[in-house]
Amino acid sequence: PARYLVFFQYFGTKYSGVMETSNDQSIVGVQNYLEKAAQNLKPIVPIKFHISSRTDSGVHALSNSAHLDIQRAPGKPAFKEKELVYSLNYHLKPEPIRILNAHRVTSSFHARFSALSRTYVYRLLIGCGHYSEIPVFERDLCWAPVGGCLNVPAMRDAAQFLLGTHDFSTFRSLNSETPFQSPVRTILQVDIRPSSGFLSHHYEHRGLEFWELKFRSRSFLYRQVRRMVGALVAVGQGKLTPHHIKELLERKDSRAFPPNAMAPPSGLFLKSVEY
Repeated sequence: PARYLVFFQYFGTKYSGVMETSNDQSIVGVQNYLEKAAQNLKPIVPIKFHISSRTDSGVHALSNSAHLDIQRAPGKPAFKEKELVYSLNYHLKPEPIRILNAHRVTSSFHARFSALSRTYVYRLLIGCGHYSEIPVFERDLCWAPVGGCLNVPAMRDAAQFLLGTHDFSTFRSLNSETPFQSPVRTILQVDIRPSSGFLSHHYEHRGLEFWELKFRSRSFLYRQVRRMVGALVAVGQGKLTPHHIKELLERKDSRAFPPNAMAPPSGLFLKSVEY
């Protein structure tokens, strides 16, 4: 079989997340659609997508990745990379999922374990007094925390405590993998910077501001980015001080995380997986 690394993007609102779910569920994963499209390539063996980075229900990807093996009938040559991209996209047509590119790789390559780092971006919309003020084109693509502006310098001070290697137990949600996973992670980059919204120059008069929080690490814990964003926004709102972030890290207990502070999935994008 020929092994390929593919990069793909998706608008995550309508899916249960990226990972495969049983087909009898009303909402299924992005992987279900990828594998269904791949079956149209008429492989000898069913094609399995080995996804590099899990994303939750409602989370988007500008670029996620996966590897897959394709075994064709005897005498049929391996797919050319562009041909594979075109064919998969043809069969994904009705879905907001797109294959960006494909690379032929060695049989020892693994999309998840060969990755050097992953970068996530979280989009915030500031200046909405009420949910109804979110531009219709930005619905499901950002988080608009209610109540005035945020103290960005305080958020940047707080973000410094997250950089480096720490036990992030407080910043992870518990799931079935928790007992088997080390809570230690290394955050390589945290940036908070102004950003543009879709068509935002047409409604500048409304005083809406977009900001992006960017995080890069080799890997993240379950819902770690959303919890880090929620805590930083709480600092920006004056509910926590920058030093509280350091204290939360030192507690090493997911129950110590402030209730209802986790950022919603809508503003979160997997930006890239680096190899």
